[in-house]
Amino acid sequence: MTGKVPLRVALLTNFIPPYFLPVLQNLSHSVGELRVFLSTRMEANRSWMPAWDGLQVTVQRGVTIRRRWKHKEGFSDQVFVHLPVDTLALLRNYRPDVVVSAGLGLRTLLACLYRHANPRTRLVGWINCSEHTEIGVSKLRSALRRSLLRSPDTVLTNGPSGSRYLQSLGVQPSEIVCLPYVRDMSSLLSIAEGRDELASRRLLFVGQLTERKGMQHFVPALIRWQRQNQQRALECWIVGDGPLKEELRRMAAAGALDVKFLGHIDFAQLPSVYAQAGLLVFPTLADEWGLVVNEALAAGLPVLGSRFSQAVEELVQEARNGWIFSPDQPKQLDAVLDRALSCPPANLLRMRQAARLSVLHLTPELAAGRMLDAIQMALSN
Repeated sequence: MTGKVPLRVALLTNFIPPYFLPVLQNLSHSVGELRVFLSTRMEANRSWMPAWDGLQVTVQRGVTIRRRWKHKEGFSDQVFVHLPVDTLALLRNYRPDVVVSAGLGLRTLLACLYRHANPRTRLVGWINCSEHTEIGVSKLRSALRRSLLRSPDTVLTNGPSGSRYLQSLGVQPSEIVCLPYVRDMSSLLSIAEGRDELASRRLLFVGQLTERKGMQHFVPALIRWQRQNQQRALECWIVGDGPLKEELRRMAAAGALDVKFLGHIDFAQLPSVYAQAGLLVFPTLADEWGLVVNEALAAGLPVLGSRFSQAVEELVQEARNGWIFSPDQPKQLDAVLDRALSCPPANLLRMRQAARLSVLHLTPELAAGRMLDAIQMALSN
């Protein structure tokens, strides 16, 4: 991106994750003015510290509701619904040329109302989803979403599965721009590709220990594999906290597994953990993306990834930089574990090299460019 586009842009979203800060910093350098309106400084189940360096940020007034998300895959998870009630007042005061609004809730409804009251303003919807995460959405809710999606001039989504879902709600393919999840990977790309024998087969999980992330299915698979391969070493490191932590700890102890629970690791310290592991496990039951897949591949870790992750669907190629499985199918779990843990060292080295190459393009600069593309498309509509 060269030069600035002389626009006032309002970005409405829940909060700023640390991995997305470089994207917004890049975008702010490419437009006349970027103002970010947040529903909360940080959600209660996140361990990240708020960081907004170089951005103009306003934390909105509103109400946050906690609820249980019950998915047809059989799990439930805690989610936060934000109701930023002062959205219209803030937009009227700021008078943006373009509004980028995240989600399909009250925030975007109010952004649509502002768009219709101010016809010269353009609206970009920002909808992160996948076909699998949206399974089971009621007909009424789908109808409301279809109505809401008539207002944005363009729509950002995080991948082809998200794009297909939006098209099922009536959004035209020409109106959709894909904005994949990215992070600054320089510290991960600097990790040496070589591993000793123990580290090359050390399994690593990074994420919240909730039902949605699927470790309650994966730990029993580890126990089964260990019982069938008692002469072979098996080690798993688990990074993260959550309501299933103690249950998983008891499960691992009962199965005599060598599992190390590392708890929360600061975002900046994660590369040092990736450097000591050989394979990422990501058995999620539903993820609109899964940034740990990007991180692991950049660090040279082949990924044992669930097909219910859009990142796995898009980035993992079977037996080239990882393996794909259905986490709710025990036989598939057993088979993928055996393939990974039996992979010859020379093949693992080639897979580590292929893993790194597969994500070199996923940079903050790419993502900021995609956001700018969506903004400019909206202005041309």
